[in-house]
Amino acid sequence: MTEGVVHSGCGIADLADDYDVIVVGAGPAGLSAATMLAGFKARTLLVDENQAPGGQIYRAITVAQSADRRRLGEDYWRGRGIAEDFLRSEAEYAPATTAWSIQSVQDDAGRTIGQEVGLSSSGMARLIRAKHVILATGALERPFPIPGWTLPGVMTAGSAQIALKTSGLIPSGKVVIAGTGPLLYLLAAQLIEAGTTVSAVLDTTPRENWLRAFRHAPGFLISPYLAKGLKLLGKVQRRTRVIRWVSALAAEGEGELREVVWTAGGREHRMPADLLLLHQGVVPNVNFSNAAGCAHDWDEAQLTFRPQVDEWFESSVVGLSLAGDGAGIRGAEAAAIQGRIAGLGCASHLGLVAPAERDRLAAPLRRSLARASRGRRFLDEVYRPAQAFRVPQDPDTIVCRCEEISAGQIRASVSAGAGGPNQMKVFLRCGMGPCQGRLCGLTVTELIAKERRKHPSEIGYCRLRFPIKPLKLRELAALPQTETAKVAVLSDLADTHHSTYVTERKSQ
Repeated sequence: MTEGVVHSGCGIADLADDYDVIVVGAGPAGLSAATMLAGFKARTLLVDENQAPGGQIYRAITVAQSADRRRLGEDYWRGRGIAEDFLRSEAEYAPATTAWSIQSVQDDAGRTIGQEVGLSSSGMARLIRAKHVILATGALERPFPIPGWTLPGVMTAGSAQIALKTSGLIPSGKVVIAGTGPLLYLLAAQLIEAGTTVSAVLDTTPRENWLRAFRHAPGFLISPYLAKGLKLLGKVQRRTRVIRWVSALAAEGEGELREVVWTAGGREHRMPADLLLLHQGVVPNVNFSNAAGCAHDWDEAQLTFRPQVDEWFESSVVGLSLAGDGAGIRGAEAAAIQGRIAGLGCASHLGLVAPAERDRLAAPLRRSLARASRGRRFLDEVYRPAQAFRVPQDPDTIVCRCEEISAGQIRASVSAGAGGPNQMKVFLRCGMGPCQGRLCGLTVTELIAKERRKHPSEIGYCRLRFPIKPLKLRELAALPQTETAKVAVLSDLADTHHSTYVTERKSQ
């Protein structure tokens, strides 16, 4: 494929009614899974909300130029080959398409024989069946609720990276980057390389994390993370001010960001800022798997819920697999390998590869996955976000941005009898806005757990329902009025607590 060319994909009206496999998400896991399945002649459909393949980590990789390679680094450029392999495959591709529901399809005896996926694009919606579905929905940035984080001028680091990758946009003025995790320094290096003036990097990584991580150091020392991390740190430290051991953080201003306030070494400091970029790691995007009924566990190492999967990345729901960061954070290289293993598992279920051949092909992939995962436990321990930044202490700090619910209101509701996130919806509508808990779910769970002196696994997460993404009324009206369509959508509309999930979006 020549540089700058993007596969146009299929329009939703051109899609078949049935496929062997539908893959949701065109990041490294989804691309690799679809390519593997297409290689076994499975009729495969890959759907993704973006206009081009790559996901977040490899966003806009098919149109990236040489300058992007220098600015964004070799790890980003590695996605070019993954995307091109997919575009050369026989898999069908539906970009700019939203997957908003999934329902099990059963035979007359009540046995699950497949899944039906709700899709929408360009004002049209369809329900398309598949024998198997692979969810490769990737990760979300962990909520970072600090005082003032809703002010204009405060963004997530991921948002800035999207603007950089898709449009080459870089922020102007005084930029401050704050938080913890490898992406913090990666973004700082990328922005500096692109010409941004980064006034400071405020590192909120707790000092004690390094002691706790020490026992995992041997694996980290033989991993590729060490050399990459040292190179990034060196580049950032040479070009801007890095302030460590930040224990408190706030954004201040009237109507927009004016100052960043932080505490380090027991003293309060202030710095004028036009833009504050926040980041404290990523967590699996479990909204789809949650709504589909997959069993989830609390991951104490990564402080998040993640779906239960077996060695072939199959979930607890028959005919539904999960691969990549949506099944647990391991990074882009590991995600691509997981996608291939999940694809092998699906191909075996479809009878396209014998179990013995499947196992033979999977063996080197599993070895590669083990190598790609080296050093992960060390990173999880080092960049474990401090409780003060996961569970806001200031009662006025907004937790649920959609409904403007504060930490103080949530604590008061716990005292009034709200025992978990789902009861909290009745008290405050917390987690019921357009983001459906993406920006507050984990914070709400941990807030309630701390107030009730329980473990987050005992509190649980929001119970989500389809459609998991806003659906236009004209798209809903365009669905064929079958019984399945009614089950997929109308049952949720009957619940007044979830009627806000379907919204009319104005045409641009």
